[in-house]
Amino acid sequence: QVQLVESGGGLVQAGGSLRLSCAASGRTFSSSAVGWFRQAPGSEREFVAGIRWSNGNAVYTNAVKGRFTISRDTAKNMVYLQMNSLKPEDTAVYYCAAGNNEILSKYDYWGQGTQVTVSS
Repeated sequence: QVQLVESGGGLVQAGGSLRLSCAASGRTFSSSAVGWFRQAPGSEREFVAGIRWSNGNAVYTNAVKGRFTISRDTAKNMVYLQMNSLKPEDTAVYYCAAGNNEILSKYDYWGQGTQVTVSS
């Protein structure tokens, strides 16, 4: 049983920063794509960023480019999302997801989510 657990969410003022973490149990992230998604109230879940475990190749949605950075720690089997210059529109539940391969558009496992609230 694969479990993903997110942490690091919270309340922050606009312009502030947060770092989300994603830990996996039951498997390692090797040979996987790991991504972050978010879902705001009344909206569909959307892709935020993804990373290939083998080479660290990362992609971002346009709305967060230059502000968010996805990274991995291969020794700790952790994935992070550093979020800077946060805006109220970044408010959402953020989910970590992992795939059985390194296709950045396909994810098989999901965490429960962590709330990020950005006040204006």
